Amino acid sequence: MRRALDEARFGNLTLRNRLVRSATWEGMADADGLVTPRLISYLANLAQGGVGLIITGYTAVRPDGRQLPGQQGIYGDNALPGLTQLTDAVHGAGGKICVQLVHAGGQTNSMAIGQSPVAPSAIQASQYAEIPQELGKTAIADIIACFATAARISKTAGCDAVQLHGGHGYLISQFLSPLTNLRTDEYGGSLTGRSRFLMDVYQAIRTAVGADFPILIKLNGADNLAGGFDIDEATEVARMLDGEGINGIEITSGTPASKDLAPIRTGISTREQEGYNLPHAVRIKNAVSCPVGVVGGFRSFEFIDGIIRREEVDFVAMCRPFIREPALVQRWADGHETHARCISCNGCFKPGLKEGGIYCVVDKIEEENRQISL
Repeated sequence: MRRALDEARFGNLTLRNRLVRSATWEGMADADGLVTPRLISYLANLAQGGVGLIITGYTAVRPDGRQLPGQQGIYGDNALPGLTQLTDAVHGAGGKICVQLVHAGGQTNSMAIGQSPVAPSAIQASQYAEIPQELGKTAIADIIACFATAARISKTAGCDAVQLHGGHGYLISQFLSPLTNLRTDEYGGSLTGRSRFLMDVYQAIRTAVGADFPILIKLNGADNLAGGFDIDEATEVARMLDGEGINGIEITSGTPASKDLAPIRTGISTREQEGYNLPHAVRIKNAVSCPVGVVGGFRSFEFIDGIIRREEVDFVAMCRPFIREPALVQRWADGHETHARCISCNGCFKPGLKEGGIYCVVDKIEEENRQISL
């Protein structure tokens, strides 16, 4: 009995299995953040490969929330035609699609956005390239409205869900962390204050999309930084969201300042190195009623199936393995359950900067060598 291949549900959304493509940056949007034919083809190919839910690359809700070139953005209704085409292509390939919504906050830079970054507090932080401007109340309200607008457009385009990026040191995470949120108003101080921005964003989106449209979150189980957002606070925030009707929580951890405990780790070659965020996910699953999943170094079907079978989590999300093997889920479903071929080198992201789109460089080199040998 392979539980990872059982159906999963997020509210009224039913998925064909419990394997999720976690969001990444594909580098395939155009200069205005709009969907391109290359991005459509890339995500439709993942749907054909059997992934239960495809979460898009992190999609900025406002131009100053961008971070990298080729990053998708939803700033207004001009994003609707391309997003509709993307959704139709994924559905046509048998998949489901969720748009991840983000604002990079202080983790972008003035060169990328043409102005000073904004953040909860105007401080120097190890994860920031420069000191950002502190957000005023009017600006906070505007960003909250932008999240709601992007969610409404995603629903109008036919997308199946939206996911808030509440981890990895981006704006929601910056508000949650006592290291980056030094505010003394209602958006700072205690965990109640530091979580207010997230809860306001969630409520604004819920109002915009209605009670039945699934809203998920990718949430740090911990910042993996001394004095930062930790598992105790993450568990409490998860309880708050669960009480408000969140439809699913994907647990991650770390920020760019977390060094060896950063979100994307290299050199995963043994079973012991897999599932590095699982302990956080198990604790949070035991505290809430909504589905809880986890991302972080999963490579072995047997391991994934085991933690789902034991109900430690409800779903497992992966990213880099799908870059090398878009049809990985289908391969496993066909009974070929060997380890994912990803070697966790992170080389896949370099072409996103240099060539306008991520791909597995190891696979490309091996293919070139095969052609030479012929």
